[in-house]
Amino acid sequence: MLISLIILCALLYLSLLGFKTAYALVALANMPETHSAAKRFRVSGESAQAEVTIVQPLLSGDPRLQQVLATNLQTLPEQAFLWLIDRDDAVAQQIAAALRASFPAAQITVLLCDPAPDGINPKAWKLELARPLLQTTVCLVLDDDATLPAASLRALVQHCPVRGIVTALPHYQQGNNLPSQLLAQFVNNNAVMTYLPLLPFTTPVSINGMCYALRRDFLQQCGGFAPVLRHLTDDLAMAELCRQHDGDLLQLAVPVEVQTSVSDMRHYRQQMHRWMVFATLLLQQQSKGTALLITLLQGIHPLLLWILLLLCIVQPATLFLLVLVLVMRSAAMMLVQKQVTGAFRHRFGLSLLSELLQPLHLLHALRERRIRWRSRVYQVKRNDQFHVAES
Repeated sequence: MLISLIILCALLYLSLLGFKTAYALVALANMPETHSAAKRFRVSGESAQAEVTIVQPLLSGDPRLQQVLATNLQTLPEQAFLWLIDRDDAVAQQIAAALRASFPAAQITVLLCDPAPDGINPKAWKLELARPLLQTTVCLVLDDDATLPAASLRALVQHCPVRGIVTALPHYQQGNNLPSQLLAQFVNNNAVMTYLPLLPFTTPVSINGMCYALRRDFLQQCGGFAPVLRHLTDDLAMAELCRQHDGDLLQLAVPVEVQTSVSDMRHYRQQMHRWMVFATLLLQQQSKGTALLITLLQGIHPLLLWILLLLCIVQPATLFLLVLVLVMRSAAMMLVQKQVTGAFRHRFGLSLLSELLQPLHLLHALRERRIRWRSRVYQVKRNDQFHVAES
């Protein structure tokens, strides 16, 4: 009986893995651009940069902030940047001043923003304050811990729909400590399936809020960022706003590189807790059928892996099945990552540990609804109902 249960768990895990891998590879092959084609565009780099403003809400607290911003300035020397900084964030202002001095030819505009009122998304608040300053055809929103390759910028401009939002795929760089590497493995294991449509012929549930672009005219027709001000997960809110205005959600396979500095395991736990709370908010806004499908595709496999691991410990004679599952798992992830980024980002032990920790992070998110977002702490009830809390 126990052996049959182990075989069943292994078959279920491999079936789910096989479906997700095959679907991801087919979807990636059918995307407008893949990694292998990311350098072949009819739009020149100069033309793309002239048509877009990169808007970045900045917030100090990440020790790599200055380095990441400098990398973008070096990679995109002709690009117009609009940096949105809290009026009381002296550190971010000092970083901006230092970079303007180091890159005198860079097109950098700094907008100092008053603090967001309680119950208002601070990122969306800054973006809405910046909207009157947008003059280019395309607005590209980029997180302050992300670096955008020139080829990805050209792809996003090339394929930016007249009505809709186009996004890049996030890929995390390996950090120099265990917590940062665990975080990178979580993102790199799940990014493709997180942002792809759930099924063929459907649209993505949400967008990659770390890097997305839309036309200024369409943004104005949507009412700017004002309709999403009271939504904590602004990426999910922007996707819904786009759908409400009959816009398209287009996911490209071109990468945006991200590396969040994670100082220790406590910081890692806080980051994963925030993301898992966001995941529960996404599920709350879906129909029962969609929520069930998301749970099946994204939430069942870690539980199956836990069951298989524990059962094989009890029944050592079946350990070969666990080894087979783990080998197939690694092969599938490396295959998808190679297709998207041209490189293997998989680390066997860290990737496995990251997946096994997911149910624990989810349980924590369901129990504790207070999140830390760098220097801010929020008590969260729903996506449109949150407030500042004491840390």
